[in-house]
Amino acid sequence: MTPNELLLYILLIVGLSFVLTMIALIDLLKKDFPTPKEKFVWHLVAIVPVIGWLFYFALGAKKGTRKKFDS
Repeated sequence: MTPNELLLYILLIVGLSFVLTMIALIDLLKKDFPTPKEKFVWHLVAIVPVIGWLFYFALGAKKGTRKKFDS
């Protein structure tokens, strides 16, 4: 593996992790949780680099309810 390939793989992992973290945070913003404290904790979990989004989607995404927006 050349240094350029290694750099490419690292950038892909970092980029994918960033995108998935943003998706998790947007999902958190669109949901209501039973308490503000619980929502805050899930925000902290979601922003943990590389694995936070995985924990959120595996454990926390089903806990909140989708907000209803009036058009």
